[in-house]
Amino acid sequence: FAGRRAWASAFVVFAAVPVAQAKPFECLIEPNQVVEIRSAVEGVIEKVHVKRGDKVKAGQVLVELESNAERSATEMARYRSRMEGRIASAKNRLDYASKKFDRQDALQKQQFVSAQLRDEAAAESRIAESELKDAAENQELARHDYRHNVDLLARRTLRSPFNGVVVDRMLNPGDLAEAGTGRKPILKLAEIEPLRVEVVLPLDAYGKLRVGGNAEVMPDGLGGRHPARITVVDTVFDSASATFGVRLELPNPKGARPAGIRCQVEFPELKSGRAP
Repeated sequence: FAGRRAWASAFVVFAAVPVAQAKPFECLIEPNQVVEIRSAVEGVIEKVHVKRGDKVKAGQVLVELESNAERSATEMARYRSRMEGRIASAKNRLDYASKKFDRQDALQKQQFVSAQLRDEAAAESRIAESELKDAAENQELARHDYRHNVDLLARRTLRSPFNGVVVDRMLNPGDLAEAGTGRKPILKLAEIEPLRVEVVLPLDAYGKLRVGGNAEVMPDGLGGRHPARITVVDTVFDSASATFGVRLELPNPKGARPAGIRCQVEFPELKSGRAP
């Protein structure tokens, strides 16, 4: 896990102690993930709906950029996508041309008109049919353009990717939100349900733990023993400290337990000395 080399070095003396003498193990409780909310497009921030410490739900609107021009463009595209005038006109023209051809065809069979007049009526009918197809294709293109404008407008509204808490708010209404990973983020969010527990173990513990196994976590200063589940057992070791990392998932209903604190963890398999 990130930063494990530096953290493992801090506990290298502890980790060198045999498993049988090193219980419980030092660990660190962290958010499941931390993300920085940035805008995919550049624009002036109109509203920020949350502040530091607020809990958020997945899909909740967090930030809105000024988007009057985009809304107008979307409304025009919506109107164009529903216009029926050209299609109605093309249908009427095709109906007239078809009836004209039928009359000319019947008269030509009776030799009342020339074949040229019948052919001209047939050409008019085909042209009218093509115009109707062109009008229908333009309307479908207008529908796609409307959906494209809706997607562009949606990019100016930033939503929470998960249930979590606002760690920090860096920009405010009136500030310029700039696109790009190197730009200043608007918000920082942390997912704290569940929590992630990172622990460094000595090499003689390898092979005694399995993904899905159980453990008990004891947060420093808070007391209590909380059940956790092993989600990752590293298969790449840290050669400098002769350790490997284990990650656990710690349930955190309603976000009651804080993240970013040290803890201790006990593994039943290591405590009993039995392999799974």
